[in-house]
Amino acid sequence: MKTKSPWASTCVMTGLLALMPFSVSAETTRWNIDPEHSLIEFRVAHMVVSKTAGRFTDYHGFVEMDADAKTFKAIEATIAAASITTNHEKRDAHLRNEDFMNVTKFPSLSYKMKSYQKQGDAYTLVGDLTLHGVTKEVPLTMTFNGVAKDPWGNTRAGFNADGKLNRKDFGMVWNKALDSGGLVVGDEVQVHLEIECIKAK
Repeated sequence: MKTKSPWASTCVMTGLLALMPFSVSAETTRWNIDPEHSLIEFRVAHMVVSKTAGRFTDYHGFVEMDADAKTFKAIEATIAAASITTNHEKRDAHLRNEDFMNVTKFPSLSYKMKSYQKQGDAYTLVGDLTLHGVTKEVPLTMTFNGVAKDPWGNTRAGFNADGKLNRKDFGMVWNKALDSGGLVVGDEVQVHLEIECIKAK
Protein backbone atom coordinates (compact mmCIF):
# COMPACT_ATOMS: atom_id res chain seq x y z
CA MET A 1 0.00 0.00 0.00
CA LYS A 2 1.46 3.33 -1.13
CA THR A 3 1.60 6.28 1.25
CA LYS A 4 0.69 9.67 -0.18
CA SER A 5 3.58 12.08 -0.04
CA PRO A 6 3.22 15.25 2.08
CA TRP A 7 4.06 17.24 -1.06
CA ALA A 8 1.09 15.79 -2.94
CA SER A 9 -1.28 16.52 -0.05
CA THR A 10 -0.04 20.11 0.08
CA CYS A 11 -0.68 20.55 -3.63
CA VAL A 12 -4.23 19.23 -3.28
CA MET A 13 -4.99 21.56 -0.35
CA THR A 14 -3.53 24.53 -2.20
CA GLY A 15 -5.70 23.75 -5.21
CA LEU A 16 -8.84 23.52 -3.07
CA LEU A 17 -8.08 26.83 -1.33
CA ALA A 18 -7.61 28.50 -4.71
CA LEU A 19 -11.16 27.49 -5.67
CA MET A 20 -12.69 28.88 -2.49
CA PRO A 21 -14.09 32.46 -2.36
CA PHE A 22 -11.53 34.82 -0.87
CA SER A 23 -12.30 38.12 0.79
CA VAL A 24 -10.26 40.66 2.70
CA SER A 25 -11.95 42.53 5.51
CA ALA A 26 -11.91 46.29 5.11
CA GLU A 27 -9.84 48.33 7.55
CA THR A 28 -12.13 50.94 9.05
CA THR A 29 -10.30 53.64 11.01
CA ARG A 30 -11.26 56.86 12.75
CA TRP A 31 -10.33 60.26 11.30
CA ASN A 32 -10.87 63.34 13.49
CA ILE A 33 -11.93 66.67 12.00
CA ASP A 34 -9.19 69.30 12.08
CA PRO A 35 -11.09 72.58 12.65
CA GLU A 36 -7.99 74.64 11.87
CA HIS A 37 -8.14 73.45 8.26
CA SER A 38 -11.87 73.07 7.79
CA LEU A 39 -14.82 75.32 6.95
CA ILE A 40 -18.53 75.12 7.79
CA GLU A 41 -20.26 77.86 5.80
CA PHE A 42 -23.83 78.85 4.92
CA ARG A 43 -25.58 81.37 2.66
CA VAL A 44 -29.07 82.85 2.97
CA ALA A 45 -30.93 85.29 0.71
CA HIS A 46 -31.02 88.84 2.13
CA MET A 47 -33.51 91.52 1.08
CA VAL A 48 -34.20 89.43 -2.07
CA VAL A 49 -31.35 91.09 -3.97
CA SER A 50 -28.30 89.32 -2.49
CA LYS A 51 -27.05 86.58 -0.17
CA THR A 52 -25.43 86.84 3.25
CA ALA A 53 -22.67 84.35 4.07
CA GLY A 54 -21.79 83.07 7.52
CA ARG A 55 -19.89 80.28 9.20
CA PHE A 56 -19.38 78.41 12.44
CA THR A 57 -15.98 78.51 14.13
CA ASP A 58 -16.27 75.99 16.99
CA TYR A 59 -16.95 72.35 16.15
CA HIS A 60 -15.62 68.82 16.38
CA GLY A 61 -16.40 65.48 14.79
CA PHE A 62 -15.05 62.40 13.09
CA VAL A 63 -15.26 60.11 10.08
CA GLU A 64 -14.98 56.32 10.29
CA MET A 65 -13.93 54.94 6.93
CA ASP A 66 -11.79 52.59 4.92
CA ALA A 67 -9.76 55.12 2.92
CA ASP A 68 -8.49 52.52 0.42
CA ALA A 69 -11.93 51.12 -0.35
CA LYS A 70 -13.51 54.60 -0.05
CA THR A 71 -16.29 53.25 2.13
CA PHE A 72 -17.81 54.90 5.21
CA LYS A 73 -19.16 53.55 8.47
CA ALA A 74 -19.92 56.80 10.34
CA ILE A 75 -19.75 60.56 9.91
CA GLU A 76 -20.65 62.78 12.86
CA ALA A 77 -20.15 66.42 13.83
CA THR A 78 -21.22 68.70 16.68
CA ILE A 79 -21.19 72.50 16.35
CA ALA A 80 -21.38 75.17 19.05
CA ALA A 81 -24.36 77.33 18.05
CA ALA A 82 -22.90 80.47 19.65
CA SER A 83 -19.90 80.28 17.31
CA ILE A 84 -22.03 81.51 14.40
CA THR A 85 -20.57 84.59 12.70
CA THR A 86 -21.44 86.68 9.65
CA ASN A 87 -18.76 89.32 10.34
CA HIS A 88 -21.41 91.73 11.61
CA GLU A 89 -21.76 92.02 15.40
CA LYS A 90 -25.37 93.26 15.54
CA ARG A 91 -26.60 90.67 13.05
CA ASP A 92 -24.72 87.89 14.84
CA ALA A 93 -26.35 88.84 18.15
CA HIS A 94 -29.76 88.63 16.43
CA LEU A 95 -28.92 85.20 14.98
CA ARG A 96 -28.03 83.95 18.46
CA ASN A 97 -31.22 85.15 20.16
CA GLU A 98 -34.73 83.64 20.32
CA ASP A 99 -35.68 84.75 16.78
CA PHE A 100 -33.19 82.30 15.27
CA MET A 101 -30.69 79.93 16.92
CA ASN A 102 -31.69 80.59 20.56
CA VAL A 103 -28.23 79.46 21.66
CA THR A 104 -29.03 79.67 25.37
CA LYS A 105 -31.73 76.99 25.06
CA PHE A 106 -30.09 75.05 22.19
CA PRO A 107 -26.31 75.40 22.65
CA SER A 108 -25.32 72.94 19.93
CA LEU A 109 -26.37 71.47 16.61
CA SER A 110 -25.26 68.12 15.24
CA TYR A 111 -25.19 65.97 12.12
CA LYS A 112 -25.07 62.16 12.06
CA MET A 113 -24.93 60.16 8.83
CA LYS A 114 -27.52 57.39 8.52
CA SER A 115 -26.74 56.04 5.04
CA TYR A 116 -25.01 56.91 1.78
CA GLN A 117 -24.90 56.02 -1.89
CA LYS A 118 -21.82 56.23 -4.12
CA GLN A 119 -22.22 57.57 -7.64
CA GLY A 120 -18.91 57.69 -9.48
CA ASP A 121 -16.60 59.90 -7.42
CA ALA A 122 -19.49 61.53 -5.55
CA TYR A 123 -21.46 60.40 -2.50
CA THR A 124 -24.99 61.27 -1.48
CA LEU A 125 -25.22 61.21 2.30
CA VAL A 126 -28.47 61.07 4.24
CA GLY A 127 -28.13 62.15 7.85
CA ASP A 128 -30.02 63.54 10.81
CA LEU A 129 -29.46 67.23 11.45
CA THR A 130 -30.47 68.37 14.93
CA LEU A 131 -30.91 72.15 14.94
CA HIS A 132 -32.91 74.44 17.23
CA GLY A 133 -34.27 71.38 19.05
CA VAL A 134 -35.62 69.75 15.88
CA THR A 135 -34.18 66.67 14.13
CA LYS A 136 -34.77 66.14 10.41
CA GLU A 137 -33.04 64.30 7.59
CA VAL A 138 -30.80 66.50 5.43
CA PRO A 139 -28.97 65.09 2.37
CA LEU A 140 -25.46 66.20 1.46
CA THR A 141 -23.55 65.70 -1.79
CA MET A 142 -19.97 64.86 -0.83
CA THR A 143 -16.67 64.39 -2.65
CA PHE A 144 -13.76 62.49 -1.09
CA ASN A 145 -10.59 64.31 -2.18
CA GLY A 146 -8.08 61.67 -1.13
CA VAL A 147 -5.36 61.12 1.46
CA ALA A 148 -1.95 62.72 2.01
CA LYS A 149 0.91 62.65 4.53
CA ASP A 150 1.82 65.96 6.15
CA PRO A 151 5.40 66.98 7.13
CA TRP A 152 4.72 66.16 10.82
CA GLY A 153 3.87 62.49 10.36
CA ASN A 154 0.08 62.78 10.25
CA THR A 155 -2.13 61.20 7.61
CA ARG A 156 -4.83 63.57 6.40
CA ALA A 157 -7.99 63.17 4.33
CA GLY A 158 -10.08 65.86 2.66
CA PHE A 159 -13.76 66.19 1.79
CA ASN A 160 -16.10 68.83 0.48
CA ALA A 161 -19.88 68.70 0.68
CA ASP A 162 -22.92 70.79 -0.22
CA GLY A 163 -26.53 70.73 0.84
CA LYS A 164 -29.54 72.88 1.63
CA LEU A 165 -32.32 73.09 4.17
CA ASN A 166 -35.36 75.18 4.98
CA ARG A 167 -34.89 77.04 8.26
CA LYS A 168 -38.67 77.00 8.89
CA ASP A 169 -38.52 73.19 9.07
CA PHE A 170 -36.41 73.72 12.20
CA GLY A 171 -38.73 76.25 13.82
CA MET A 172 -36.88 79.43 12.82
CA VAL A 173 -39.69 81.48 11.28
CA TRP A 174 -38.79 85.12 12.05
CA ASN A 175 -39.06 87.52 9.12
CA LYS A 176 -40.14 90.99 8.02
CA ALA A 177 -41.90 92.08 4.85
CA LEU A 178 -40.27 94.66 2.57
CA ASP A 179 -42.20 97.65 1.22
CA SER A 180 -41.00 96.70 -2.26
CA GLY A 181 -42.21 93.10 -1.85
CA GLY A 182 -40.48 90.02 -0.60
CA LEU A 183 -38.96 89.30 2.80
CA VAL A 184 -35.81 90.36 4.64
CA VAL A 185 -34.51 86.79 5.11
CA GLY A 186 -34.86 83.84 2.74
CA ASP A 187 -36.10 80.47 3.94
CA GLU A 188 -33.57 78.30 2.09
CA VAL A 189 -30.15 77.92 3.68
CA GLN A 190 -27.33 76.72 1.42
CA VAL A 191 -24.58 74.81 3.23
CA HIS A 192 -20.99 74.31 2.08
CA LEU A 193 -18.36 72.24 3.91
CA GLU A 194 -14.61 71.94 3.42
CA ILE A 195 -13.46 69.29 5.87
CA GLU A 196 -9.94 68.06 6.61
CA CYS A 197 -9.44 65.11 8.95
CA ILE A 198 -6.43 63.59 10.69
CA LYS A 199 -6.17 59.82 11.05
CA ALA A 200 -6.31 58.82 14.70
CA LYS A 201 -3.15 57.21 16.03
